[in-house]
Amino acid sequence: MRGHTRWVSAALLPDALAPLRDDPARAAVLLDIDGTLAPIVDRAADAHVSEPTRQLVIDVAKKYGLVACVTGRRASEARAMVSVGTVTYLGSHGAEVLRPGWLEPALDPEVKAWVDRMAAFGRDLDLAEMRRRRVRIEDKGPILAFHWRGAPDQGAARATVQAIATEAEKAGLRPHWGRKVLEVRPPVSFDKGSGVATLIRDADVDAALYVGDDRTDIDAFRALAELAESGTISRAVRVGVRSNEGPTELAQETDFLIDGTDGVKRLLETLVAV
Repeated sequence: MRGHTRWVSAALLPDALAPLRDDPARAAVLLDIDGTLAPIVDRAADAHVSEPTRQLVIDVAKKYGLVACVTGRRASEARAMVSVGTVTYLGSHGAEVLRPGWLEPALDPEVKAWVDRMAAFGRDLDLAEMRRRRVRIEDKGPILAFHWRGAPDQGAARATVQAIATEAEKAGLRPHWGRKVLEVRPPVSFDKGSGVATLIRDADVDAALYVGDDRTDIDAFRALAELAESGTISRAVRVGVRSNEGPTELAQETDFLIDGTDGVKRLLETLVAV
């Protein structure tokens, strides 16, 4: 349905989600966290999943064959934030996975080899300049994130972050831009799309849903489309979460759009009403 994305009301959600609701045991429900399960806030550490939404995730996990939260956060941090132990967490944009019952996540070996060098890059930054511009650094282990949401001078803060991106490229690292955030990653191929594809190939599922709101989720939307085109799954349902800051590509890469975290809550309610 690429190029025909539409907004779907609550009344039409049952039909839109029919490929999953028809056979929940063989369906995958894959959910971004920030901007999808939890509202975007100025400080990433302050984000939280509401109790009603958390309970819905628990109910979805009871009915569907594979349920996972897919996030740029560390997998262990994501599990603490969502606080549901019966789902899988795909953290660091697909670089690590934390299964139900596991105490520690498994980190991709190629990415793990870069953790120390990522830490060294962070130590060499001009932290005084970042503090002046109210740019906040978030240490995600194999990824460093630089947030400027809420900075008094958005232009100056953005310029500071752009300079960090330039230094990252000089150091052989890879900058990735999101909603008022820059992520600096190792030069290793990983993203939400590759992580989602691995999860689905390892599971006995025939239909898959992905819900996300940001540029990094587009990789997952594309991966689902490719899995359907190759016959790995019979149906892919790609849902974009609409916001004022969402990337324009979201409309081209999804089957339909819903409005914010309230729309996600209604979608989860529809999934459990089987």
